[in-house]
Amino acid sequence: MGIDTHHTCCFTGHRTDKLPWGEEETDPRCTELKQSITREITSLYQRGFRHFISGMAMGCDLYFAEAVLSLRRAYPGLSLEGAVPCPTQAGRWPTDQRRRWRDILDRCDLETVVQQHYDRFCMHRRDRYMVDRSSVILAVFDGTPGGTLYTLNYAMDKKLEILLLDPIHPGNAALRFQQ
Repeated sequence: MGIDTHHTCCFTGHRTDKLPWGEEETDPRCTELKQSITREITSLYQRGFRHFISGMAMGCDLYFAEAVLSLRRAYPGLSLEGAVPCPTQAGRWPTDQRRRWRDILDRCDLETVVQQHYDRFCMHRRDRYMVDRSSVILAVFDGTPGGTLYTLNYAMDKKLEILLLDPIHPGNAALRFQQ
């Protein structure tokens, strides 16, 4: 599969422990955020984006991947890549989240394992892999330090267009930054 990086969007976002609703996905704010993610993916599709990359972390990455998979039925040519930092990414997750992760990966058009063994830099390597193959990054970001900020800083250095969704006010439109 030849991937056109000019029409590829990667995703970064917070894990459940940083979200105001935690793991409670029935919370109306979570539902709103998922709708906002779907709206942004649809808008990107209308702009010609066809390939989407998720880092497959628990929380927002999985919301994003599920939104792409759901939209794939309606939008021809839409593809999802699961960028896994190492094969044991979900190894210590709760059983239901491990099943969810595996189910999503099984439905991805492409699964990329960035490295074969865990080390303390494998998540950063996965994040750089995604950014290096994209021209837009969609992020759920609340301004706090962590992996999402690291990925956004790297995306800024690489001059990607940045679309930010606020998890505190998930119904707001994405803020757009283009360099």
